[in-house]
Amino acid sequence: MVTMERPPVTTLNVRYFAWVRERVGMDHEEVALPPHVQTVAALIAHLRERGEPYARAFAKPEVIRVAINQAHATQAASLAGAREVAFFPPVNGG
Repeated sequence: MVTMERPPVTTLNVRYFAWVRERVGMDHEEVALPPHVQTVAALIAHLRERGEPYARAFAKPEVIRVAINQAHATQAASLAGAREVAFFPPVNGG
């Protein structure tokens, strides 16, 4: 019998803040990542495919800010070693 090795499934704690949270409809969730999702930009594309609330929340990904493991990151950042990814809109100073 031949057994096929499956790659380990990576899961992330994904957190949503402010209007991103309102549009998605939750403040956090565990997301199982397909093997091709290796960057923040790929994660955003993956989330957008999950349905209308996500598509609406990430309709303009260029305005979304991100943190990986509570450190600011760019959308080109790798998800290798990430345990948590947070998405939030730009913050205005005051």
